[in-house]
Parts: sequence; structure tokens; C-alpha cells
Amino acid sequence: MSEIKKVVLAYSGGLDTSVILKWLQDTYRCDVVTFTADLGQGEELEPARAKALKFGIKPEQIYIDDLREEFVRDFVFPMFRANTVYEGEYLLGTSIARPLIAKRLIEIVNETGADAICHGATGKGNDQVRFELGAYALKPDIKVIAPWREWDLLSREKLINYAETHGIPIDMKHRQGGSPYSMDANLLHISYEGRHLEDPNAEAEEDMWRWTVSPEKAPDQAEYITLDYVKGDVVAINGQAMKAHEVLAELNRLGGKHGIGRLDLVENRYVGMKSRGCYETPGGTILLKAHRAIESITLDREVAHLKDDLMPRYASLIYNGYWWAPERIALQTLIDHTQQTVNGFVRLKLYKGNVIVVGRDSKNDSLFDSTIATFEDDAGAYDQKDAGGFIKLNALRMRIAAKLAARRR
Repeated sequence: MSEIKKVVLAYSGGLDTSVILKWLQDTYRCDVVTFTADLGQGEELEPARAKALKFGIKPEQIYIDDLREEFVRDFVFPMFRANTVYEGEYLLGTSIARPLIAKRLIEIVNETGADAICHGATGKGNDQVRFELGAYALKPDIKVIAPWREWDLLSREKLINYAETHGIPIDMKHRQGGSPYSMDANLLHISYEGRHLEDPNAEAEEDMWRWTVSPEKAPDQAEYITLDYVKGDVVAINGQAMKAHEVLAELNRLGGKHGIGRLDLVENRYVGMKSRGCYETPGGTILLKAHRAIESITLDREVAHLKDDLMPRYASLIYNGYWWAPERIALQTLIDHTQQTVNGFVRLKLYKGNVIVVGRDSKNDSLFDSTIATFEDDAGAYDQKDAGGFIKLNALRMRIAAKLAARRR
């Protein structure tokens, strides 16, 4: 412990990381730098600065960084270019934020001359893996302090008692038995875990959801929107150009209004256990549907199928914390190459929890040829007789096998 003179703490200002800050000072006797990331979680972040100052952290060692644009532009959008879904449903809202936090932690280590980083991820979760894999990939010799794997404060009650003993301010919600859910939020999603949700057979309470109305209470009138694409990324909504984080924020608003993007999932965690969580990802749900729509007319068939084959592997890499690994980077290079022709627009109808594609076009990159696809007279553009030989060639191996099976009988 004496080797560590300065540590950069991923700090939210909540109960857990406030206890960690004090614990670091008492246990490691080290200088602490706090880092709070604004990823669009929608919370006031300045209280984190006030709490850090209260613990004696020097003003120049308190980092509160607006990372919203970098988060969406360099992490969320690249992920959606791959149409990424984990285990068939999860849009990886928590997973995709961790490599950016790890990156910024290491940058601050380099800026301040710190020896170590510290995070508040529990020993049961995936985030400890994601933070630390990212940190080691970017700074191989970095030291990592993971309090949940060191201390004996392994319950909410023990954390509260420690906080009260050391004069750490406690929100009333913790004194009254704790907040009902463990939550993580950023511009892509909100996740909910714990308490009532630990029973996988218990329906989520309606008042838990924060971004979305229930589909039953969504407007009775559908809303139409148009998304403009350049190289696989949305650059405008309804003709209005936007930055990446503005796109996602607006799609969250629209999706939430129409009850889009709720998910109740039991997932397989990296550490081996199954975990039930609920998620709100309204903007991401819209992005996924729209991106597949624009790709449907701009991607070659085999390229599209190759992307679909690779997507589960890509999703697992992100979920398991390998964003900075060479295989993820290699896959991203391939994916981004496929997106050079993914340009055009998609029209969507939002209605009571549904995202419905009602149109798509690409002026210069569409592979859809109506003169060939038509059911009317195609003026010789397609020769139906060609299909016969193609079918016979592809059936040949099955015909041979069937004849052999008949002889064996």
C-alpha cells in the first residue's frame, strides 16, 4: 500500500464512492484525484465537486468532464454500425460506457502522475472486468485498487454505518432503507437492478421507469420521423443537422414519449452468474431498427450476412470488456469499411412501443433496382430461365445423397 502515492478515483459522489474516497485516504494514506464523467446521465454533477472538496481534495485534482459527444460519436455510433445486440436483446448501454471511462482514467493518471486507479465496481459484477481490462490495455503497468475485493464493507448497512462514523453525508433514501434499485444511466440507457427485481418472476413496477411512458399510455397518434445517414451514422433528424450526442438525446425523447425501448432481461454475466435487470434504451432501439433499414438497400447481400455472422462475437467482446483488444479493433475496421456506402435516409413511424420502418432510400448508393425486382414486365432485365440451372446446381449434392440413402435402404 505504501507504494501508492496518488490514485485516480472514478467518483460519482454517491454513497459507495464517497465511502471509497474516505477509505482510500485512511487505508492507503494517499493523495486522491476524483474523476466524474458526464455521459448524459441527466443528473447534476456539481454536488460531486462539493463533496470532494469537503474531503479535502484539491480543486485542481477534481475532474468533472463532459464526455457526451465523445461517448456517442466514438463508442455508441461505432457499436451500432455493427447492429450490436447481446444475447438477442441487450443493447449494451452499460458495457459501452466503460471503455471510455477507463480511457479517461488513464489519461488523468498520465496528466497527474498518479500511480493507480480505483473504481467502485463490486466483485460480483461485470464492470470490474471492463474497467480493469481497459486500463491494462491502455497502461499495462497501472495499479488497480478495487475496494469491494479488499474491504469487509460488503452490505448496504455496513456502508451506511461507515459513512455515519466518518461524517460522510447520507441521502435520506439510504437512511430509509436504501434506494429501491441499483441504477446506471448515460445517454444510451438506464439500467435497473436489485431489490424487487432480484425475483425474476416479479413484474417491474411501473413507477420504476424514468425515460419512457408505458405503451398503453403512449399517444394514440403515431409520429413520423426521418433519419439521414452518412457512412452508417445518423447526422440529421427531420432534416435538422445535429451532433452525435444531440441525435441520441432527441431519439431518447421521441422514443420515451411513445413507450419505446423497455427491456426486462436475465443475462449471463461474465463472472458466471445470471442476473436480472431492466433497461430503458429508447434512442438505441430506434437507431438499431433504422440502421438495419438503410443497410438493407445499400449493403451487398454477402457483406450484410457476414456482418450478421460477426455481430454476436463483436457484442460479446464489448460485453466482456474487450473494447481495446486487437480483435475488436480489427472487427471495427471491417465494419467501418462496410459503412462507406451506408448513406441515405430512413422514415419511421413511432407508435405505442413500436418502431415501424415505412420508407428508405439512398440517392447514390442504393442497390435496389426496381426494373429487376418488379412483378410487372421487366423488359428483359432478368431472365427467369437462369434460375432453373442455378437451382439444379445447388440441389446436386442433395440429390446425390438422397439416391445413396435410397440404395442403402
